[in-house]
Amino acid sequence: MPRLIGKPIPRFEDLRLLRGKGRYTDDLRLPREVHAVFLRSPHAHAELRSIRRESALGMPGVLAVLSAAEWRADGLKPIPHLPNTIDALDVKKPAFRADNASVIFDERPLPLAEGRVRYVGEPVALVVAETLALAKDAAERVAVDYAPLPAVVSVGDALAPEAPLLHAGAPGNLCLAAEWGDAAATARALGEAVLVVRHDFINQRVANAQMEPRAAIGIVDAESGEHTLIAGSQGAHRQKMALIEALQLPPDKVQVVCPDVGGGFGGRTMVNVEAVLVLWAARRLGRPVRWTSERGEAFLSDYQGRDAVTRAALALDRDGRILALDIALFGNVGAYPVSYVPLANGYRIASTVYRVPAAHMRITGVLTNTVPTGPYRGAGRPEATFVIERLLDIAARRLRLDRLELRRRNLVRREDLPYRTAMGLTFDSGDFLGNMARAAELADWAGFALRRARAAEAGKRRGIALANYVEAPVGAPQEKVIVTVQPDDRIEILTGTQSTGQGHETSFAQVVGEQLGVGAEQIALVSGDTRRLGIGGGTHSDRSMRLAGTLLVEAAAKIIAQGHGLAAFLLDAPERDIEFADGLFRVRDSNRSLGLFDLARALEDRRDLPPELQAPLVAEAQFVGRIPAHPTGAAVCEVEIDGETGRASILRYTAVDDAGQVINPLILDGQIHGGIAQGAGQALMERVVWEHATGQVQSGSFMDYAMPRADDFPNFAVESVEDPTQGNPLRVKGGGEAGTTPAAAAIIGAIADALDVEHVEMPATPERLWSIIHAKREAS
Repeated sequence: MPRLIGKPIPRFEDLRLLRGKGRYTDDLRLPREVHAVFLRSPHAHAELRSIRRESALGMPGVLAVLSAAEWRADGLKPIPHLPNTIDALDVKKPAFRADNASVIFDERPLPLAEGRVRYVGEPVALVVAETLALAKDAAERVAVDYAPLPAVVSVGDALAPEAPLLHAGAPGNLCLAAEWGDAAATARALGEAVLVVRHDFINQRVANAQMEPRAAIGIVDAESGEHTLIAGSQGAHRQKMALIEALQLPPDKVQVVCPDVGGGFGGRTMVNVEAVLVLWAARRLGRPVRWTSERGEAFLSDYQGRDAVTRAALALDRDGRILALDIALFGNVGAYPVSYVPLANGYRIASTVYRVPAAHMRITGVLTNTVPTGPYRGAGRPEATFVIERLLDIAARRLRLDRLELRRRNLVRREDLPYRTAMGLTFDSGDFLGNMARAAELADWAGFALRRARAAEAGKRRGIALANYVEAPVGAPQEKVIVTVQPDDRIEILTGTQSTGQGHETSFAQVVGEQLGVGAEQIALVSGDTRRLGIGGGTHSDRSMRLAGTLLVEAAAKIIAQGHGLAAFLLDAPERDIEFADGLFRVRDSNRSLGLFDLARALEDRRDLPPELQAPLVAEAQFVGRIPAHPTGAAVCEVEIDGETGRASILRYTAVDDAGQVINPLILDGQIHGGIAQGAGQALMERVVWEHATGQVQSGSFMDYAMPRADDFPNFAVESVEDPTQGNPLRVKGGGEAGTTPAAAAIIGAIADALDVEHVEMPATPERLWSIIHAKREAS
């Protein structure tokens, strides 16, 4: 049997998905189902005085108009978003310790607005009718009396002394304040440094524009009382936990099914209010209730990403060696705290791959009249990478040092490993210098001067930049798998993690196929169903192959161990003489053998098996804990800017990534390509915009919110390397966020280099770059 791990096998799921055979939530139809529409606030901030629903309820076919009053009357609770969780083994335990943080505000909102609305698009009422068109018409007849209030949409405005307060329990609009590091040592180094680079960086908010809009179907069995939610998400078990608490139900009465999912990127990790509400409505009405988001609705209601302001200072000596890093990170969490993961990751990874002797960091969560933010691909790691890489480029410019040489002097070296950073992370592996050198070589950094000169002759401005990165993936701490060998020459894998487009059906089959010596095409994956498996952590934070892959190796070993005894009996040989290889149990020094599936058929057909050998070939493996890993790499971007239009074009993009042992290069390369595109989207064009005074969303459709397209990119030069980790048997580190993490830093660095300026704010739109070019012309 040839090796399967490391082979670029085309994804099995693509044949189904590309032929339109996928089954997404909106594809499912149920008998007697009815349709839900949400009435959403048109105001960013307003008192909610009354809701009049008589006219809507009088329409034929309208079944319900529900508000927070009915939710309260049913004795239900707020949605438990658990915003503090990041790396605690107990997922309900706050991650911020009392000695370094204070959670100032942890109020959980009801799924429907009560007393006040706090962002445009916040659900106020749920309308259910026999048809979607009728539900929409009825929603227009619900009369809501609002008393508008002043709104704040930015961190700066929300922290202003006279800013309107969003919540009585959150003075100053603060929901979190935390501090890490050595403040005294950092201040001392800043005072003694030859150069201190200070800069405020804005990481603008982006929309989580998945290919598949969110959808949910709620079903309640009147006889059993079982509640079933069908909804695409990044983790069915996390959805179930939230539903149990919000709807006040015993665990055995709640099930969650996740069909195919068209993209997650972090925003589908936490439960959304619409999913909870359709299940509640189904219980009240005794019929399945379905809802599918429209794209304009998604721009108002989907959890969004990024949105942070970082006040940073980097201290260096005369030779360009880093002495200290001081950071104040302000995160816009929106109207309610849903997740603090991006802020927590921002402190954990702040120094990235560089030796920083002293560091100090303060993070602040700020409440604003905007839709809540949550993790978005990389969840704080791209933001941290952007800050330190831009600081280093500015420092190199001021010290008149080569940008790569400055990095060489400060990178953590292999002989330093294991290396513990000032923020407490320990890197067990990673050739950071080697990654940078290889990326520069692949990108032909040495030949750039000639390319720049030729571009200048054509009236273009060309720039190049490099960004190093490392990640600290965490994610949910529990996972489980069940592997079953079936007599029909098939193996079933049941996992608690699930795919949102990562190709699990293929890569998981490669792992199990290699362990058990069977073809990957003989292995089927089942996931996203709490009815089949009671434990799981979902897909996020580069966790799936790292955790589930470890368990798959363990489960396969259990099956092989069980098979030895059965094979010995069937082959009439001592168990010590049984060997397993390439899917066959052989008697040593003979030609007698049985395949894995032969054993499964024998278990079904033979009646003479001893009782101790009659158990089916099924193995479970479960884990609760942490499996640290630190994916790392480097990216080089080369851009060209048209001085007449200000348009920046990415001409070359090179990525060298250490994701650990590569299970499927084709899938990993695709993940990296997609990550680069997301990072480039933020760097060049994506931005959620509000009207400053009223909080009205001005980027509420793809007519107003720019997204990158295929012709915005060159062919990417992507190469995988490995400096092995010993943290898990597959040596997996993770590649789902590799492309995104360094992309914005490399792209903006290249643009700043092309324009011969210290920094350019994101997004680097043609208008912004044209203004910089013409301002420099006028100044000269």
